[in-house]
Amino acid sequence: MKEYILQGLGCAQCAAKMEDGINRLATVEKAEINFINRKLQVQAAAYTPELLASIESIVQSIEPGVVVIEEAKHESDHTQADRSMLLRLGIGCVLFAAGFFITAPLPRLLCFFSAYLIAGYRVLIHAVQGVLRGQPFNENFLMGIATIGAFAIGEYPEGTAVMLFYLVGEVFQDMAVDRSRRSIRALMDTRPDTAIVIRNGEAQTVPSEEVKTGEILRIRPGDRVPMDGIVRSGEAMLDTSALTGESVPRRVRAGDEVLSGSIDKDGVLELIVTRTFGESTMAKILALVENAAAKKAPTEQFITKFARIYTPAVVMAALLLAVLPPLFLPGALFSDWLYRALIFLVVSCPCALVVSIPLGFFGGIGRASKQGILIKGGNYLEALNQADTVIFDKTGTLTKGEFAVQSVLPAMGTEEELLAWAALAESHSTHPIAASIRKASGHTDKKRIHQVEEIAGQGVKAQIDNHLVLVGNKRLLEQHGVSFPGVREAGTIVYVAKDGRFMGSIIISDALKADAKEAVSALHKAGIQDTALLTGDREEVAAAIAKELGVHAYRAELLPAQKVKALEQLETPRRKNGKTVFVGDGINDAPVLARADIGIAMGGVGSDAAIEAADIVLMTDEPSKVATALRIAKETRRIVIQNIVFSLGIKALVLILSVLGIATMWGAVFADVGVTVIAVINSMRLLR
Repeated sequence: MKEYILQGLGCAQCAAKMEDGINRLATVEKAEINFINRKLQVQAAAYTPELLASIESIVQSIEPGVVVIEEAKHESDHTQADRSMLLRLGIGCVLFAAGFFITAPLPRLLCFFSAYLIAGYRVLIHAVQGVLRGQPFNENFLMGIATIGAFAIGEYPEGTAVMLFYLVGEVFQDMAVDRSRRSIRALMDTRPDTAIVIRNGEAQTVPSEEVKTGEILRIRPGDRVPMDGIVRSGEAMLDTSALTGESVPRRVRAGDEVLSGSIDKDGVLELIVTRTFGESTMAKILALVENAAAKKAPTEQFITKFARIYTPAVVMAALLLAVLPPLFLPGALFSDWLYRALIFLVVSCPCALVVSIPLGFFGGIGRASKQGILIKGGNYLEALNQADTVIFDKTGTLTKGEFAVQSVLPAMGTEEELLAWAALAESHSTHPIAASIRKASGHTDKKRIHQVEEIAGQGVKAQIDNHLVLVGNKRLLEQHGVSFPGVREAGTIVYVAKDGRFMGSIIISDALKADAKEAVSALHKAGIQDTALLTGDREEVAAAIAKELGVHAYRAELLPAQKVKALEQLETPRRKNGKTVFVGDGINDAPVLARADIGIAMGGVGSDAAIEAADIVLMTDEPSKVATALRIAKETRRIVIQNIVFSLGIKALVLILSVLGIATMWGAVFADVGVTVIAVINSMRLLR
């Protein structure tokens, strides 16, 4: 995938035509244009100079003046261009107003015509260029024909007003879209361009891209961390709001992980770099947010297709409206019906939809990212509106994943001996349960361990001092023919056996997260029909947690491979158009995350596996953020629907009124420019 910047792109409908044209190229597999970012993403068999030339030719044929830049850079400052536009608008308005006070026919015409040319000369030039290149159906051509027609029938003020208001609309539209672009640029600014590196005992300021893993960074109070690392020395409070959306600072000490994008609030830190600048957590997050707009929601795709049909259809309707009534209706004047047809042409541009709807989804994704929710595309944001089933993993998702030994039940020997043998067997395991056993036992002599085998979903088998030790769940002991009594205590039960004899059991518990109950309750209030819990833990533990949280169903004692089948069973009764959401830790639950309609990874900060597996990544360990994502999705959907209904409703009303001879060119201007501005401003509410 290669990225280009379309510098100077100003027409959303033109962007859709460019995308369609580039996709028709033989060597192009997929091409998508994000009008908001002015970014073109192309996936091709080979990126040759000929391909770039073809892309440039297509772009120029549709919107002359747009420059294709090969590398995604920040665009140049447009202050001068903005001032030019405002100056044209000011002069045009003065001449337009003067035309109403001048009574002499020729000077009056010159005032209006001068205002018309100053405000709309670029529109006319682009219209002519479009016709010469065989691309007549664009907003410039339609505006040009409509306004020239208005002058031809003597409606000078209205013809001029169309161009002036169109320029006003361009100013407001650019302001709105630029604001959305600036919101992304503000996020981009969270990556410092330089870093302080300790080399040969001296602090050096170097470009962040030059810092390698293993080097030592110095972070001062007020500095933003440029890349991920481990604290070597020092202590400080870190503001992680850019990453997680949480305003409460976090204290870090020697040995703690620090992620790029965090801000040092009060102390000097020295970090050992673990990821380079380009591979850092912040870089991945920024890339994810920036590229999210490329995955278009079904509504966006529909509007793009609709716009291609809508404009030619309205133009044909305008032509028929101008020609047929004077031919068949007695007393019908051609000038009268031509005026009505010109109104059709002004209204025919679907800019309000083409600009505001992608901006709405873009705003929703941006708003979610500020809450610590990374949504990979507008398609997933829209899909959340159809969610009716939410299924949670237990450990690390609804529970803290911080296991502690609650009780030790020896069947032979002492509690200390039981813990010691279990700790030795679990000494090489990274599982949280293993860590809790080692912590409870204390020091272990790893020299006594000769062989260890970790069995997924069951436990470990270890050769210790010529003894075969089994530590795990009941399936492990049953598989090896070890008989043992049942245990009915609440918690996770770890069974221990040595040389085929049952030694006893260890009870381990995991506490629920503070907002787990609130998360499930919020989902039910949000209209989620079914909630469920999947876990590899015992039936008793799963039942107790399900009851405490209020989830509707649960499946217990599942192996990792069985979770997919359990999800399929749980989603069977759902409604026809409903979607299933699975919330897991993103690492152990990758198959289920991929199988679900929408996969949400919990606590995904710094986790490559989470970002790869999930459609949505929650950057904190708060399950309540799932309900927040649903709320943002519903608000985005509501604003998008508002824009569609409002835009099409006003246009339809003006079209009907124009046929009846009631609507004027002023109404047409509002239906085009005014509606676009209102729709864009409405979409911008999501960026707050």
